[in-house]
Amino acid sequence: MNKTDYRGTITAYPLTWPAGWYRTPLRNIQHSRYHDRSIASARDAVTEEVRLLGGNELIISSNLELRQDGLPRSRQRQPEDKGVAIYFHYRGKPMSFACDQWNSVEDNLWAINLTIEAIRMIERAGASDMMERAFRGFEALPAPPGSNWWEILGVAQSCTLEEVQSSYRSLVRKHHPDMGGSIEFFHKIQEAYKSAQSSLSQ
Repeated sequence: MNKTDYRGTITAYPLTWPAGWYRTPLRNIQHSRYHDRSIASARDAVTEEVRLLGGNELIISSNLELRQDGLPRSRQRQPEDKGVAIYFHYRGKPMSFACDQWNSVEDNLWAINLTIEAIRMIERAGASDMMERAFRGFEALPAPPGSNWWEILGVAQSCTLEEVQSSYRSLVRKHHPDMGGSIEFFHKIQEAYKSAQSSLSQ
């Protein structure tokens, strides 16, 4: 399920947050809005909306464990970071949508589904130029310098897991939001640590 293009490697697990997308501060995350939605129904709805739009090579990226086919497995506990990002190609261009405003993965995935559905309504209304303008904001950006896990954690790419853990603990103490650190960078440290664990445990 993992794809590679000019953005680098996008992983379905763990979450790969799109470059340039703002993270919702923890204090602003809202409680569930779509009460009757399951992970499976939200996953299937997004897959269908992307298909109807004409997108392909869909990747649903989150901190949910995956099924054999690479899609998020239903009926599992909520991860600590409940954000979701999707990546796909539309008319030859890489697109990304992401949401972490809600306190469940399925709600964030469903919010992405509703966003794509709304954009498709513009197309159905015949305002294709307006839809193209709307989509420009969702074109995936190249990953900025310093976006690799070893760069964020300040270790060598050939480091050991013990070195990663030591650096991670030090960075968490220094940049925790409760200590006045940036919430966005704190999330980035956590994501880098998960990526490092995944890479070094293989």
